[in-house]
Amino acid sequence: MMKIFSTAQNKNLSHIMLFIVRATVSSFMLVHGVEKFDTLYAGGPFDFPDPLGVGTSASLSLAVFAEVLCSGLLFVGFATRLVTIPLIITMFFAVFVIHGAHGFEKQELGGLYLLIYVLLLVTGSGKYSVDHFIYKNTRPEKP
Repeated sequence: MMKIFSTAQNKNLSHIMLFIVRATVSSFMLVHGVEKFDTLYAGGPFDFPDPLGVGTSASLSLAVFAEVLCSGLLFVGFATRLVTIPLIITMFFAVFVIHGAHGFEKQELGGLYLLIYVLLLVTGSGKYSVDHFIYKNTRPEKP
């Protein structure tokens, strides 16, 4: 009964869950990113928010970069802490600038993405990732 309240972690299970969270959130975000990618490369005028004042095309390109490229790298766990930064910035702007006045219903999903990306920034990618493979093969050997 007391095991329910234990704060000990099963390291292998934690690594598996980090992989599942990473793969799931990046797959979900890729869906949003591919829609934006299609819009960007369809040409013609498009309606996209410009919270940075750099133009709608540049803002859309930055969102595509984060949601497609960074999500793809996040999926495989390559440079996880680095690629979460553009995703965090994108979700921050989505939640607090784009949907800031729209209420909780419009902010909820972006807020969940933001929370997960901050978690991955703090925890890293875990054992089942390209990051772990690189780290394991490049760290100096112990004498």
